Amino acid sequence: MRIALIHPAGSNWMPGRKDITATANRMAPLGLLSIAAWLEREGHRVFVYDGLGPDAPPNNEAFAARILADRPEMAGFSATTSGFLDGVDLAERLKEKRPDIRTVFGGVHISAVGGPLLSEFPAVDYLCMGEGEATLAELASGSDPAQVDGLGFRDGGKIVVNPPRKPIQDLDSLPFPAYQALAGFPGSYHLPLFSYIRGPGATMVTSRGCPYRCAFCDRSVFGSRYRFNSAQYIYEHMRYLRDSFGVRHINIYDDLFTVHRGRIIELCRKLAERPLGLRFNCAVRVGHADEELLEMLKAAGCLMVSIGIESGDEQVLARQKAGVDLQGVRRTVHRIKDKGLRVKGLFMMGLPEETEESIRKTSDFALSLGLDDMNMAKFTPFPGAPVWKEIPSLGTFECRWPLMNCLNFVFLPQGIDSFQTLDRLYNWHVQRFYRSKPWRRKFSRRLWQHRESLLRLVVHMPSFWSARNSFAEE
Repeated sequence: MRIALIHPAGSNWMPGRKDITATANRMAPLGLLSIAAWLEREGHRVFVYDGLGPDAPPNNEAFAARILADRPEMAGFSATTSGFLDGVDLAERLKEKRPDIRTVFGGVHISAVGGPLLSEFPAVDYLCMGEGEATLAELASGSDPAQVDGLGFRDGGKIVVNPPRKPIQDLDSLPFPAYQALAGFPGSYHLPLFSYIRGPGATMVTSRGCPYRCAFCDRSVFGSRYRFNSAQYIYEHMRYLRDSFGVRHINIYDDLFTVHRGRIIELCRKLAERPLGLRFNCAVRVGHADEELLEMLKAAGCLMVSIGIESGDEQVLARQKAGVDLQGVRRTVHRIKDKGLRVKGLFMMGLPEETEESIRKTSDFALSLGLDDMNMAKFTPFPGAPVWKEIPSLGTFECRWPLMNCLNFVFLPQGIDSFQTLDRLYNWHVQRFYRSKPWRRKFSRRLWQHRESLLRLVVHMPSFWSARNSFAEE
């Protein structure tokens, strides 16, 4: 079967402001590439279209024309909450020209909301809930939809949602993602500026599922059971990216990369004993980053470690991220720096029960840690997150799917007087962090080391200057 796999552009920035995300950090759609590789192994002809890719069409009319030119029989969409309606618009355009095309929607939004989407959006023929590889392959092979676990569909006027599909237990059975199906890979897919020394870069995910239940995190697709690739598989995956595409830096986007200590020790030993000539970044969780492990990561080629901190207010943190406290964060950050690794702090502003005081505490805490970089997301309630059902009682929620991308405030905690105040505090913190003298001194010492990023910054200076102004204090 000829199958189109589509990543809708969606809404990934702030309304009315120039979107520079693809210039600053363009990630390969790994979920679609994994499904593409699985389908190709099953004998299907697969085409991958990235709405945020380097050659993406300027609008959905042109996008639909490009997809139809490859004559697909099935179109699979991977949609976040902010990208779902854009995907529906594209599906409508495909069906207008080719009513016989079967459309399948999967991804976190679909897995969280489920069957009701079929009632509201007639251009969606099937829902793929949970992991998509086997579900889509069975549907494409001609299986009776009623017999395909994880599938939602219409049977006449009735909405049918089949039993959930059991998660893939052996992740080593997955083929490497079909990077070759992605136009412009790897040169046009950029890692975040100044997060690497030598490109080109690529991204990887080496585990699925998470046993922790952070209140803000949606685990609808991969569930709570932690599964992972073996050290040997990860090593071969890295070597494949180097040998086939010339990749020299890899960002590993696992939430719990170091939780299974044994596989990381084995991987680090392999990378130290048989170096691949590349570097990588990864994330750790407080409680899963001991000194020996960090020392081995450094020896294996790790450059920077990210750590989820979320808030600098102890009470807010306790309610949103169980098992993590500020002293544990401080000790972990010190340990990472002590081993010669860079550290990036991941924060979230506008959480339930947030106040101006708690936000200022978070900003003070972030500066006190001496971080090499930080990311401050804007809290967004997602349908599959544990906190979702409580949201109406915790503040004001503007449920506008296209804006639910962690770059816009759609939730106003009861302790904050307005969305304008939240935006002002956000911009104040971002400028405060990047204007701080300790951070600027550290950054300036490394500037020449990051000359590839510096060149990209200079080439696209008008866009970055426009983005800088988006964070000006109002």
